[in-house]
Amino acid sequence: MLSDSIPQRAETLQVLRLMGNFEPILMLTGDDEGYGSRWTLSGQQIQPAIARYLMESGFIADTGKTEFGAKTLTLTETGSRFREKGLNWWAELSFLQKLKVMLLG
Repeated sequence: MLSDSIPQRAETLQVLRLMGNFEPILMLTGDDEGYGSRWTLSGQQIQPAIARYLMESGFIADTGKTEFGAKTLTLTETGSRFREKGLNWWAELSFLQKLKVMLLG
């Protein structure tokens, strides 16, 4: 079972599911004018708490920059195992348990 310390567990798992082994998260770094960093996956913004959790836990790592200067973050080996563990955990939940996780985090 996944830890309750994971921010927005259902949404975090959705990010991992969408990443798979091939789709990177793009990190657009903040600037001096007060705009903070932004993380996107397939053009959709990812909550900062989720992106930071994945980075700080070692589940995703910087693998270079795009031609526009955005950092690409891909799953690490540990992240791939975490993703599989999460998918298995989700598959074992009943409909009501999934609903509770989605509503309450």
